[in-house]
Amino acid sequence: MSQEWWRSAVVYQVYPRSYQDDDGDGIGDLRGITRRLPHIADLGADCVWLSPIFQSPQKDMGYDVSDYCAVDPLFGTLEDFDRLLQTAHGLGLKVIVDQVLSHTSDQHPWFKQSRTDRSNDKADWYVWADPLPDGAPPNNWHSHFGGPAWEFEPRRGQYYLHNFLTSQPDLNFHNPQVVEAVLETCKFWLDRGLDGFRLDTVNYYFHDPSLRSNPPAPAQPHVMATELYDMQDNIHNKTQPENLGFLEKLRALTDRYDDIMMVGEVGEKGPRSIEIMGRYTEGRSRLHMAYSFAMLGPEFTAAHFRSCIEGFQTGAPEGHPYWSFSNHDVPRQVSRWAEHAVSDDAMARLTCAMLMAFEGTVGIYQGEELGQTETELEHHELTDPPALRFWPAVKGRDGCRTPMVWEKDAPNAGFSTGTPWLPVKPPQAARAVDQQGREGVMAFYKDMIARRKASPAMSRGKTTFIDLPELLLAFTRSAEDERLTFVFNLSKTPQEVVVSGVAGMILGGRATLEGERLVLQGNGFAYLGHDGGIALTTP
Repeated sequence: MSQEWWRSAVVYQVYPRSYQDDDGDGIGDLRGITRRLPHIADLGADCVWLSPIFQSPQKDMGYDVSDYCAVDPLFGTLEDFDRLLQTAHGLGLKVIVDQVLSHTSDQHPWFKQSRTDRSNDKADWYVWADPLPDGAPPNNWHSHFGGPAWEFEPRRGQYYLHNFLTSQPDLNFHNPQVVEAVLETCKFWLDRGLDGFRLDTVNYYFHDPSLRSNPPAPAQPHVMATELYDMQDNIHNKTQPENLGFLEKLRALTDRYDDIMMVGEVGEKGPRSIEIMGRYTEGRSRLHMAYSFAMLGPEFTAAHFRSCIEGFQTGAPEGHPYWSFSNHDVPRQVSRWAEHAVSDDAMARLTCAMLMAFEGTVGIYQGEELGQTETELEHHELTDPPALRFWPAVKGRDGCRTPMVWEKDAPNAGFSTGTPWLPVKPPQAARAVDQQGREGVMAFYKDMIARRKASPAMSRGKTTFIDLPELLLAFTRSAEDERLTFVFNLSKTPQEVVVSGVAGMILGGRATLEGERLVLQGNGFAYLGHDGGIALTTP
């Protein structure tokens, strides 16, 4: 692969707890992932992203790290990781791992020492603040998981900051010692041959040192129980200007190695998220690419997808985006956008065809290649902290984290011989790998990834959008001697488009082209090839 292998890559996200359990304890492990790597390679992906595998109390499923340089025994050993890396590289796969740098577990030795008093060597390694005169927290910041972002520690007589669980204290990146220590943990994995990082909550590293309270959010009201956080305009607790300096230090570290890639998760919504993606990937001294939750929400309109991509083009002409429709934090796309779908399979194929046509790097979450749906869980089956706290108003993230399904009729669909940490239910097992067949969603994903790799326009072409009425998303991408126009019907209602000029349909799903008449059934799509210019209009 070239030094910039990541520019048109397909990244496949593995949620380690749920991919393959080989020791029978009901929780996925590194040996299981290693055994299943040929599935990812055969699909055509270029890179595997592993959600956290580090030592952790697992209060937030590994996003609470107690040792950055150790593998959690749940998943195996460092030797198991080295074997996974070697196997992946032998299959032509790169490997990146989630780095959760903004906060640690409260069981991390750094925090255990920091909380003892105000004068120890790690006293300033976390964000501590005195109470207000009435004993209240120092400001109005909220936690993502509900309630104040501050927890009182009697031994110091101070509050500490936690943007997530109380057991996830935030590191103080204003302290240069913290920055150096964090960089050393990253170097540890790069020295083992890791190909890069997915950086969790990449805009949360620094906070406003003056601890100013946030103003109210401009848009009200919010109805979800956990959205107290979104009732504020979170301008002081994250996305501080100092963040850019740290990213440049991290990039300088990765540039000492060959072929490294970093993708940052921008924890913002709306236009601001696209703006930050651009700022964080600008030039060649920050992140290689970034993604946000812009395409991971409920909105499913042509205007929305267009605004995300055009917004990035305008805000960061030299930057590089990473687009995905699903991950471990949001409901699966087939279920999330079901109200717009003719059927689950039609939505699975439409969204795959869209994603593979987008400019930039694209990500697939495990199971999406099966057209997997969200798992409906009962209260006693839940493990996710927000769901346990706010049920039934909040269903949490467990529904997208249930185990990967391999063989429909095997115990737990081939995931584990033990009792899985989350259940495998019949609707999900019905979509197992061994049930896909030549005409299944998985075969479609494999074909689309191969098509993307083989096409200069799809892998490198620049994007120009075409004005069509809502429900229809259309754009052209050109590179070298290839010009392709993509048309997607985002509704359940048939749509007709007039194609003026000479064009042929290279790929169609629920679509026909007869002369100038392109008919797209509900969730239909067409890839049109043409040498000269064409125009698209509606009758």
